[in-house]
Amino acid sequence: MTTRLSAIRQRIAQACHRCGRDPASIRLIGVSKTRDADEIIAAYRAGLVDFGENYAQELVAKAKLVADANIAPRWHFLGGLQTNKVRSLIPVVSGIQTVDRPSLIKELAKRATQPLEVFVEVNVGDEQQKAGCHPKEAADLCRQILEVPNLKLAGLMCVPPIANTAEATRPYFRSLREKRDELRAKLSISDSDTLSQLSMGMSADFEVAIEEGATTVRVGTDLFGPR
Repeated sequence: MTTRLSAIRQRIAQACHRCGRDPASIRLIGVSKTRDADEIIAAYRAGLVDFGENYAQELVAKAKLVADANIAPRWHFLGGLQTNKVRSLIPVVSGIQTVDRPSLIKELAKRATQPLEVFVEVNVGDEQQKAGCHPKEAADLCRQILEVPNLKLAGLMCVPPIANTAEATRPYFRSLREKRDELRAKLSISDSDTLSQLSMGMSADFEVAIEEGATTVRVGTDLFGPR
């Protein structure tokens, strides 16, 4: 685990060097869906703090297991979220990266009792089978989030269409960055803590995502190995 984590951090550093960015500005989330608690504990002890899950029930169960091991990772929810799962997630997660509709914002506003980091998920490939809002809907969702005191609008998130090469994902990452910049201007946001982040890039393409402005990358297979 230590070797794999080190290799990923080296790839992050190399990508940052190519585009003149500080590797410390990139947050690495280990995507731990279907992985057992022992693997998460090993990654945490190797130096990884942030972990992401796609299913609410699985995240809540794992959070309890790793808490029993006296470690305190930061949990991020990365999957499609039903409103009836929000209540169980709120006490456990530090962030939800898949906000894509008003009903979910309303439920989060109802349940969040302390500041919660949220990302608006944008369907950059306009794929009907994928979650995420249409790019034209993002502004309204951001406005709604900004009206809720306990929701912190961190930025935008995307899962681009499957591609044969990492380079083929570049236009989608670039479009998310441009959408972020457009929304900051449209909503008159100037502070660096609001709508500044971009969660994009996974094992196969996170270097390209970093070159296009990613501040958070989500890596599963290259960290934990093949499932």
